[in-house]
Amino acid sequence: MKSLITVLVVLVLLGCKSEEKKESLYTAPADTAEGTAAELSPSANLGKEIFDGKGNCFACHKPDQKIIGPSIAEIAKIYKEKNGNIVEFLKGKGEPIVDPSQYEVMKTNFSITKNLSDEELKGLEDYIYNFQAP
Repeated sequence: MKSLITVLVVLVLLGCKSEEKKESLYTAPADTAEGTAAELSPSANLGKEIFDGKGNCFACHKPDQKIIGPSIAEIAKIYKEKNGNIVEFLKGKGEPIVDPSQYEVMKTNFSITKNLSDEELKGLEDYIYNFQAP
């Protein structure tokens, strides 16, 4: 009986082992157990709310991997390198510079982004730029 209890205690302790955190190439504004990994400006916080909420951006864009659309880190990197204007693109007035082959898919979302205020669009832009490589 003692050995059975010992085995159960060992299994419980092994099951509670925490996972290692993976190193990342970008500074993600994600919440962690310790708090916020990167402090966001009020504008970027608004952008995060839009991205994860009514903007529905999270459905196609992930922080560091391509799903349907390019990763947020890739968008930030390319727009910064090419001095692009994310706000104008989201208004439907800019050319696609990250992944033109996916433009038709993104174009369907302009019905959402065109209805966002300039403040909300600027917030999205600020949020995206938080994913730039350090």
